[in-house]
Amino acid sequence: MSARRRRRVEEEFLVLDIGDPSTGRTYHLKLPKESIRFFIGRRLGEEVSGDAFGLSGYTFKITGGTDKDGFPMHPSLQSAGKKKILLSSPPGFHPQKRGERRAKTVRGAIISDAIKQINLRVIKSGEKPLEEIIKKEEEAKAS
Repeated sequence: MSARRRRRVEEEFLVLDIGDPSTGRTYHLKLPKESIRFFIGRRLGEEVSGDAFGLSGYTFKITGGTDKDGFPMHPSLQSAGKKKILLSSPPGFHPQKRGERRAKTVRGAIISDAIKQINLRVIKSGEKPLEEIIKKEEEAKAS
């Protein structure tokens, strides 16, 4: 009998990396994959309210993200799919020499269900600091 291969089952999460310019800290918030429905169709640079994912009073700007395979979102590609484009600067490529260009695969600027991680920056703060809100959520999940 041949050996059966087992697929590794991974829990699907949407990770929000929230940068707070007032404190200089970045907060990592894991949400269930179903919560991406709030972001689907939004573009890089759009502002979103934090009410949908438990951060009431906060407003965020979408600054980037990566898909499940690690390809970064690129603002010049106005679609939701992946494409190989010629890059000469970040995101997606950091040249070592002046004038260096390279063809790289990047994800478009529109959020789709293939996105695994979204980068956000705080535009408007709420009543409570982010540190307090996120720690309470982590404690609630642990218990």
